[in-house]
Amino acid sequence: MERLIPCGKIKTKSAADIHHTRLGIGFEKLDRKAFQPEKAYDKIAALGIHWVRIQSGWARCEKEKGVYDFAWLDEIVNSLRARSMKPWINLSYGNGLYTECAVTSFGGVGCPPLNSEEAMTAWLDYVDALVRHFEGRVSYYEIWNEPDLGYSWKHDGEETPRPDASEYGDFCLATAKTIHNASQTAKVMGFGVANLTRHLDFIAEALEKDLLPHLDAISFHSYTTDDFNRCRRIEDLRSLCRAKGKDVEIIQGETGAQSRSDGSGAMHHFSWTPEKQCKHQLRHMICDFAADVTFSSYFTTVDMMEALRGKVGDKSSYLDFGYFGVLGADFDEDGVATGNYTPKPSYYTLQNLAAIFAEDWTPAQLPISRQVLPSRRVNGEDCNDITYMGHGFRRPDGTAAYAYWNAVPLLTQAYEGTVSFFVATKEKIRLIDPVSGKVYAIPESMTEEKIGGTLLKNLPITDTPLVLTLGNFVETE
Repeated sequence: MERLIPCGKIKTKSAADIHHTRLGIGFEKLDRKAFQPEKAYDKIAALGIHWVRIQSGWARCEKEKGVYDFAWLDEIVNSLRARSMKPWINLSYGNGLYTECAVTSFGGVGCPPLNSEEAMTAWLDYVDALVRHFEGRVSYYEIWNEPDLGYSWKHDGEETPRPDASEYGDFCLATAKTIHNASQTAKVMGFGVANLTRHLDFIAEALEKDLLPHLDAISFHSYTTDDFNRCRRIEDLRSLCRAKGKDVEIIQGETGAQSRSDGSGAMHHFSWTPEKQCKHQLRHMICDFAADVTFSSYFTTVDMMEALRGKVGDKSSYLDFGYFGVLGADFDEDGVATGNYTPKPSYYTLQNLAAIFAEDWTPAQLPISRQVLPSRRVNGEDCNDITYMGHGFRRPDGTAAYAYWNAVPLLTQAYEGTVSFFVATKEKIRLIDPVSGKVYAIPESMTEEKIGGTLLKNLPITDTPLVLTLGNFVETE
């Protein structure tokens, strides 16, 4: 970047400074009291995101049959809304009052109320009460969490290698009807599948229950190091829904990476570092934007216990910590995240990403053509790898942005090279580094005026996205 001309920084924004964003963040596991939310509200508001995913915790809300205590959820929802954020609720998990496996499973994780008619009726009564209680304050409800994985869809307390999609379809249909009956404005989000690549057939089978007419959105989670095929997989899901007769919203409800290699949970023991966490964050969420998701949620706010297979009375079984947070934490003897909740590099990267993509835009084909020129910088020529990725975005006022990178394997390779573009515009062009937030002008020595546009010669390209802007797409300081 030293050949470029520094000319400012991205102006970051708080949630209250923006009207619209497609960025969100996870605020999960408060049903299991995994962290102290009051320490995080202001920090996530300062990110400039709106959508915040919380889990409803049936077992925490209904401790006496038919009696609901939503006070703890009220505090969270109201605190987020007071800071201009938009909470949305994942409906889960089991309740030991009705399901035996939820008595021993920490937080009732993975114990759907399938064991009796009483249990299912109680679940639907709970959903009805919850949705009515939060009418006007919560707009989206996601039905269960990762039902395509055995840990989250147990029978008699036992994990199954392949959960029954038809069974989930019936469960989701009954729950969706209950939500829509309770509210004329609430949107129903189905699935929250953990693996879109391998389990698209799970969604297809569940939809055979005549489920799609009752869904407003389908959500997916994504824990993978592969971003090269991400847009295609999302389009496969969209195409499936269209083939079934309805074009629903697509929402990415959980994606993230850890900042260290010794954590538990998804992709544990991979060679994660704070730098790789930032790369993963940018590469995957920009792909979500390019695939035109309604919003994309980063997992998660703060480092915390994983607790997916915890057993009541066996503390050691849920003292397993994941380091997905954009805020680092300490842990007390009960596994609760404590300390000052210190921002990691990924916190500032997410804040910069939120500022770049604040307000309205749509994915777009831009008048940008990649060139392969001789490059003294690399003693060869510009990047011509098949792993090159580039995605365009345009605002209603005509300004545009183009994010690009070389999607080499994130865990094992790094990349630094050059790339050239012909840009068919006379608009002001700037280059932004989303990690540092720095904005650069391009010197005359790296440009050549052409009829109908400008040739940008031998710009930097790495395995971390950089963003070209055409016009005032981004507000700068």
